[in-house]
Order: sequence, then structure tokens, then C-alpha cells
Amino acid sequence: MVRRLVPGETGPTGGPAFTDVLGDCIAWDPCVVVTATGERVEIPLDLIVSGKPVPPRPSVRLRASVAECESHVAGLWSSVATTTVGAWQVRRSPGVARRRANSCLAVVDPGLPLAAAVDAVRAAYGDQPALLHVEVGSDLSTALRALGCTPAGGEADFLLAGASRALRAAGAAAAPAELTTSGSHASVSIGGACDAVAEGQATVDGDWLGIHDLLVDPAHRRRGLARSALAALLEWGVEQGASNAWLHVETGNVAAHALYASLGFAEHHRMEYLRA
Repeated sequence: MVRRLVPGETGPTGGPAFTDVLGDCIAWDPCVVVTATGERVEIPLDLIVSGKPVPPRPSVRLRASVAECESHVAGLWSSVATTTVGAWQVRRSPGVARRRANSCLAVVDPGLPLAAAVDAVRAAYGDQPALLHVEVGSDLSTALRALGCTPAGGEADFLLAGASRALRAAGAAAAPAELTTSGSHASVSIGGACDAVAEGQATVDGDWLGIHDLLVDPAHRRRGLARSALAALLEWGVEQGASNAWLHVETGNVAAHALYASLGFAEHHRMEYLRA
């Protein structure tokens, strides 16, 4: 928070007028503060009266529950069919080779005895592997392990950001991106549909923009292509009315975490799979 003089104006008591600027200080001499809306405010040092560090305001987006956040996953792929076991969501899609599309979302109390719920999940998947998608470290995860459910890996962080703010942070595109849309889904490619060096997918569900399958050819990395692809998907999502942008990223993917952090994405929770 920086308090500064307002030249040429008088305060309510007849003395100098002051105003406060709240945001991230990114430069000094002159002082540059970036506000929560993305505005850059430049303040000459001779106008600064005082300043102090204050903790960031908690994001309204981060107050969403794990269940609300994860409820948008099934909508990423149009071929995913869902049924329920109590309050759990059973997701199945033979045409999508993703565990998120072929696992049971179990982040709330199922509303029936836990052992019976696990048995029902196994029955729902028949001959397919029965996987439970759970929040890491949650009471439910602990209870399921006590019943004999075993870890199946796949730890990933759920990252969340304001769509408009992430779009502003993405900046100018490093390469032209080709966007293809169909209803609530969009795909982006850089370098041509048949010879793409970067590509990604996104889906709008209400005001939530889910981004997934972002890939860059290893030979073309560190050229800003992932950021350009993300910018195209974010711009489309914002045009569709999305205010939240989210995605899953593997916990060990350091480069991806750095990219998303630079766009304002923050970790909301962490997920893993258990074998039922």
C-alpha cells in the first residue's frame, strides 16, 4: 500500500490531498504498482508520503469448494457419460484415454456407508479398473485407505485463476495461433493442424474455463508457444463469459507450474487416484 500526494488538489481539512494505491510493487524510482485489475500506476518518489506491506487479499475464486471445482472435469470431453453412486460421480468414456474421464470423483461424503459405496463403484466399472479420484490428505482419502483402497499415483494440482487477469498476463502472442471452436469446446494449434508444434484444448462450463491437453513439441519449447496457445484459449473463454480459468498439472512438472504461476494461477487443492 502506497500513500501519495495528489498535486493540485486539497484534502477535506484544507491541507494536501492524499490517495492510496494497493497492489504489487514491481519497480522503484519511479515506483510502479500493479493493481488487482492489472492497472500499472507510476508514482514519482517525491510524491510518496508513506508505504507499508500488507498481505494479499484472499481470492474469491479460491473460496470455491473442492467439489465445486472438480465438478467441471467431466465436461472437458463431450463423450464422458456420468452416473452417480450416492453423492459420488462415476465418469466413463471409452473414447478418452484419461483417468479423469474414467474414474469416480469422490471428494464428498457419498451419503451411504463407505464400504457399500466402494462396492458400488467397483460394480459400476465392471471389468474396467475402478479408480477413485480423491483429494490428497483429506479425511475421505484416509478413510478409503483404511478400507483397503490403495494409491494409484497421478498426483496433480488443481490450479485456478481469474480468466481476464491470466489473459492480460499472457501478453502478446509469440506466434500466430489457429483456433477451432465447436459449441462449448475450443482447440488451438500453432504451426498448422497437421504439423502443429503446439496445441491445446479448452471447455467452457458456465463461467468456468477448463484448459487441458496443452502440448508443445520438445524441439520447439522455450519459445513462448505454450503461452501463445494459452492466450488464444483464454481470449476465447473470456469472450464466452468465463471469469474463472482452471486446469490440472502434475505435481512434478516444474516448468508447467512456473508458466501457470506467471499467469496468476494458484494452487487450490491436490488430487490423486486410489484403486477401489
